[in-house]
Amino acid sequence: MLSRRNAMRAMAMSAFAAPALLEGVAHAAPNPWARADRIAARVRGPRFPHRRFDIRKYGAVGDGVTDCTAAIRTAIEACHRAGGGHVDVPEGRYLTGAVHLLSNVDLHVTAGARLLFSTDPKAYLPLVLTRFEGVELYNYSPLIYAYGQKNIAVTGSGVLDGQADNDHWWPWKGSDSYGWEPGEPRQAEARAALFAQAEQGVPVEQRLYGEGGYLRPSFVQPYRCENVLIDGVTIVNSPMWEVHPTLSQNVLVQNVTISSHGPNNDGCDPESSRMVVIRGCTFDTGDDCIAIKSGRNADGRRVNVPAEHILVENCTFRDGHGGMTIGSEMSGGVREVFIRDCTMSSTNLDIALRFKTNSVRGGFIEGFHARDLEIGQVGGSVIDIDFFYEEGPGHGFNPVVGGIDVRNVTVQTAKRALNLRGYADAPIRGITLTDVDFGTTATPVVVEHVEDLVLKNVLANGEPLIVP
Repeated sequence: MLSRRNAMRAMAMSAFAAPALLEGVAHAAPNPWARADRIAARVRGPRFPHRRFDIRKYGAVGDGVTDCTAAIRTAIEACHRAGGGHVDVPEGRYLTGAVHLLSNVDLHVTAGARLLFSTDPKAYLPLVLTRFEGVELYNYSPLIYAYGQKNIAVTGSGVLDGQADNDHWWPWKGSDSYGWEPGEPRQAEARAALFAQAEQGVPVEQRLYGEGGYLRPSFVQPYRCENVLIDGVTIVNSPMWEVHPTLSQNVLVQNVTISSHGPNNDGCDPESSRMVVIRGCTFDTGDDCIAIKSGRNADGRRVNVPAEHILVENCTFRDGHGGMTIGSEMSGGVREVFIRDCTMSSTNLDIALRFKTNSVRGGFIEGFHARDLEIGQVGGSVIDIDFFYEEGPGHGFNPVVGGIDVRNVTVQTAKRALNLRGYADAPIRGITLTDVDFGTTATPVVVEHVEDLVLKNVLANGEPLIVP
């Protein structure tokens, strides 16, 4: 018999997963791209009443100096009470602390408007439930945050500026390349303590960080939300991950420009979220451009919610550690991810398609589909599946990775076409490459412990690719 706690958890997980069956995605036709089309058709973004709430009417002043936190909060609350609508940020520079969205509210940042987020960490208190690198805790609020809300949006053609730099937020990484100097505060001690708490099963309510912890917040994080739209805005200078939907569903991120080169500055990280579309976005980042995640290690297995039914299309990838990435925090598993009609190119793009995990993360990847990608320059490998990321093998939670299909891809130059490294006792299973031209590559492929690798019209340096 299930304990009451486990029974409640099972009910919660069933409730979270049930829409997949209702929407017909999980049991759609065998053609994977028909399933991608169904995701595209169903994730359309919320609609809002035609009410408008100008933040200036609630006391906001666009001089870049006046603290507009209370004015923005009051406008959001008024919009929510009225039944929903648009909270308008007009032209100007508006200084604010944490912005918390409520159901049926669109935060609309108009052309010429710039939301300047305070560099004072106290502006992101009190603590909220969030995730830091895949582990739940109570920490500083993300700069834009929502918990348990429905029908929310951040739209417009204005700018969201986190104002992070080598003097604010980024030094907490503890790296001299981001302004840290010996003796200054850093995240290392709190990060290690948090990960230890998670491994020991310390209740989330007791994982209290914030002041003195130096764990940087994400920029935009809808947490356990439904029907989310992020459309048109430009995001710069983020403390940490930029767009981070967590345990959310029906999320549309479109026409967003992200330019932020700080530490761990991932562009968009759907984590343990489902029915997500990322469309028409441009990523120029200090870490992975897009990284699909589902929790880290023991905490990811405790929550046990995969990231699934995710479509990326018509996006541009520039600088980044990885272009389209899965992991490394993928302990809850990842399934049914699609990427199509995208371009990638930069001398500072390390890997185009990146899969990173190890025997501590574990988890699974099943059903990754890529097609019609134009890739210019890549500094490292075009396709990299790495079971040796960070901790590597021997820790008892071998990942299960397979069902990867890549087709109609052209590359100009890369260091290496393939770097595929599984384990002897947990090989990578099932990779099919069709009509792929890896262009000019400098070093031979690496293929270790891979089963069912199928190459159909695959070229490198103008010749059929030879796998040893």
